[in-house]
Amino acid sequence: MRVLQSLVALFSALAIARAPADEGQRRLDTELRFSAERIELPGSEKMGLLGTSYMFEARPGLLVGPAMYGAISGERGGFFTFGAEGTWRQLIAGPLDAQLGLYVGGGGGGGAPVGGGPMWRPHADLLWNFGGYRAGMSVSQVRFSNGDISSRQFGLVFSADTSFNYLPLDGGATSSRVAERSGLGFDRLLAVGGAYRPREGTRDNSGQPLESTIGYVGVRAERFVAPRLYWGLEANGAVSGGVTGYAEFFAEAGAEAPVGDRLLLGGRAALGMGGGGAVPVGGGLLIKAAAYGTARLSRAAGVTVEGGWMRAPQGEFSAPFAAVTMNWILDPPGSWAEATGPAREEGVVGLETYRDAARLAGPPQTLQNVAFKFNRFVGDSVYLTGQVHSAWSGEAGGFFDGLVGAGYRWRLAGSWRAGAELLVGAAGGGGVDAGSGAIVQPMLYAGYWFTPAVSARAGVGRVKSTQGSLDSTVLGLDLSFAFGVGYRN
Repeated sequence: MRVLQSLVALFSALAIARAPADEGQRRLDTELRFSAERIELPGSEKMGLLGTSYMFEARPGLLVGPAMYGAISGERGGFFTFGAEGTWRQLIAGPLDAQLGLYVGGGGGGGAPVGGGPMWRPHADLLWNFGGYRAGMSVSQVRFSNGDISSRQFGLVFSADTSFNYLPLDGGATSSRVAERSGLGFDRLLAVGGAYRPREGTRDNSGQPLESTIGYVGVRAERFVAPRLYWGLEANGAVSGGVTGYAEFFAEAGAEAPVGDRLLLGGRAALGMGGGGAVPVGGGLLIKAAAYGTARLSRAAGVTVEGGWMRAPQGEFSAPFAAVTMNWILDPPGSWAEATGPAREEGVVGLETYRDAARLAGPPQTLQNVAFKFNRFVGDSVYLTGQVHSAWSGEAGGFFDGLVGAGYRWRLAGSWRAGAELLVGAAGGGGVDAGSGAIVQPMLYAGYWFTPAVSARAGVGRVKSTQGSLDSTVLGLDLSFAFGVGYRN
């Protein structure tokens, strides 16, 4: 209970941490951080590890937020962990900063000896502040508490000072019109369905022919930096093709131009990391490029068809791909947010338990996941959700699932609420029998709202693989922080 009270106090402090930015909009200082290092695995094997975190300044000098680490070189493509990072920052002299931090998360993959999956990474950094940007050196330890990895190393760190703007949900905003982006700052979301066609003669990591088309689903989030230029993030997971557990994550940049009133033509390039499912990606570094056309169905919705090529420069995998996406532009002029006030968004952290999860070898075992969720309301009660779960314990290190879906929430007595979600997505790894990777997960939950922005929830549901033996009861505990986003002028 004390832990829960501390977390509620922290999130409540975030809600009042900065003065209004404009027209009732509030601002939090944030930091986008990247680290790169080479860790040592048993047998003197080296693996390049890239870390990315997005942290909020909860108190002066104290930053906390979600983080991800993944392999980008070596022989363990498909190694990922997801968790939370906390850092304490102190000015030493002039532009020189010292930072002490700790990452705690869960994951694995790539055949790495991670045990059940819990990863700890304490670190100390020395950074030079260039005025909104910092760069320097890091010394860290990467340890899996019930695995065989324990490595100390030096690394490089780069960070950028950013901000998180939002509208309060307690009526403190006088208008839903804002001059700057609010929330996570993206302009559109895209639900992705696609397929890779491996080149003839490609073999997987076990030496078997990789002949089947690999179907995948995923999501992209994009932000414009000019009327025709944008950058974005992409995450996909395999749902067919015999490569259960394959996942990939990209940062992208693109350009597009209108052709007539309802057609857009464009192209994009992306750099990222991925692997799993015995796909021969080497150390995990991936590059891709695509051309596409988009048909606008309405002011907010569109359909995109694209084709391109993806390649793993350190491995054998190289394949053309085709994809279809459904696009949703966030808060266009005349949108629901403009008409009714701030739209509600939620960031959620939690734990989920899969009871007696079926395994590829041996009897079923219960596993626990760390969970990160993002909810976007499209009405007073209906919302869209994207979620990432990664194994923390249960002898399933490397198990991962990514889910998208929709939910409905209704008011009970007082500060109590209840809700239901229907999720679909991709899962695999960790020896869990997820079949082709496609899963369905319906959920019911109830929660208590401490403030308009902070709530705690408990849920129950079922996760089921469409082709494998995974068919387990799901138990969940979540803590949610909600905020408002508005229509930009």
